[in-house]
Amino acid sequence: MKWLKKTAWTVGIAALALTATALITHKNLPGTHDYELSTHLPPDPASPLAQAIFPQNEAHPGLSGVYLLQDGVDAFVARLSLAEAAQKTLDVQYYIWHNDISGHLLFQSMLKAAERGVRVRLLLDDNNTQGLDPLLLALTQHPNIEVRLFNPFMQRNFRPVAYLSDFSRLNRRMHNKSFTADGVVSIVGGRNIGDEYFGAGDGVMFADLDVAATGPVVAAIQTDFDRYWRSESTYAAERILAPNNTAAAALNTDASPDAATQGYLKRLRESDFAAQLLQNNITFTWAPATLFSDDPAKGLGKALPDNTVIAHITPLMDSAQHELMIVSPYFVPTRKGTDMLSAIAQRGVNVAVLTNSLAATDVGVVHAGYAKYRRDLLANGVRLFELKPEATITDAEKGAIGGSSGASLHAKTFTVDGRYVFVGSFNMDPRSATLNTEMGLVFDHPQLAQHISQNLHQHVAEHTYAVMLDKHDKLQWRTQENGRQLTLDTEPQSGPIQRIGLWMMSKLPIEHLL
Repeated sequence: MKWLKKTAWTVGIAALALTATALITHKNLPGTHDYELSTHLPPDPASPLAQAIFPQNEAHPGLSGVYLLQDGVDAFVARLSLAEAAQKTLDVQYYIWHNDISGHLLFQSMLKAAERGVRVRLLLDDNNTQGLDPLLLALTQHPNIEVRLFNPFMQRNFRPVAYLSDFSRLNRRMHNKSFTADGVVSIVGGRNIGDEYFGAGDGVMFADLDVAATGPVVAAIQTDFDRYWRSESTYAAERILAPNNTAAAALNTDASPDAATQGYLKRLRESDFAAQLLQNNITFTWAPATLFSDDPAKGLGKALPDNTVIAHITPLMDSAQHELMIVSPYFVPTRKGTDMLSAIAQRGVNVAVLTNSLAATDVGVVHAGYAKYRRDLLANGVRLFELKPEATITDAEKGAIGGSSGASLHAKTFTVDGRYVFVGSFNMDPRSATLNTEMGLVFDHPQLAQHISQNLHQHVAEHTYAVMLDKHDKLQWRTQENGRQLTLDTEPQSGPIQRIGLWMMSKLPIEHLL
């Protein structure tokens, strides 16, 4: 017992020391609105993008054009092409931005755009900007670039300590992702900015989905960007970041790329998306489109329940009469969501959910939050599929799930009755519902919905585990490998310690934080 008391005293002293450090180092946020804030500019009909895209817009009045970006390389080329084609404005908004191959290339492309007169507005959630301060400062020094940070950390070096004095604010993050050029084309979806989202590098890749959109929905995205740009949670980067002598050299647009970057650039040159975009050869799917976005006041816990993404998409999912297919990498349905999906399935609707397996997920505690609801969902007729870690990334023929070498699911989409499609940043979990801000697009287009639905149906057998209940109501995982049916009685590709850890995490009272 002596060691236990000693450990308790040590933990208590450490906690007091951390709390004292947090209080001592705490800094107040600067003022937010004591200077003029920019707003989006109307599209210039004379810009190359407008001249390439507007004839299609005029041929489909009232409809928005949609182009699915399933392949990671194409998704990056689309962003790089928009940055290089922009003549007037770039409005860019992301949750994560890594300073890796893809992240640095996009930073450089925005700087080059600013140098030719493009007004660049970059809005980043500050939770994942560790190590980026010199780069962000370098960008702010350009007269055509504005950088703002959402719910920033005033403590730049020891960020976890800041949670002890400002947890309620810092626990709320901006999870939105959008990339808009000249007010003509926007990219919205699940991808952040980093090599794992764009097929660069040698690490584990994310299977993800974006859409490039044009038409009336772009104006809605621009207006929504302005809402976040001037929100109470958003601060000018230069008021947050400390002066840094290395800032000027952080973005070197003249340096020769290293071997890894050269290899990736070669793959980019082999993509024909850029030429197709400017030559008006992109085949958009035209459909009514609606933007759903959280009130940015959610970042301070001030959003009204009706002004949230979950308030809009829940009735849409509940309206399903025949089929509801959900793709969510971080699927934590909670008791309320479990009851809702169960009720839909009990009406005779085919309800299917695709999420990560334990072996494929990058957040084990989230899988624990999902795992405890599997038996109830299955018992009520909801079908569950879990992505294998070796079943990865996408290509145009294979759709949202394809085969490559190791990845984790990251796409956030669902279809209703083979008619409605949602693509965005929203995960089916409490964090997306109540804590983080989110956005996404809903399209009313049967052909598009059926395309996604069919792709999922075609590849679930080979690339997923179908979770089922046996005759004793115990979980089983069934899949096909080398043309043979395989049935497993434990979490696939996991050991006893992982499974014990999963069970222990499922008992923790932290579901509201997942």
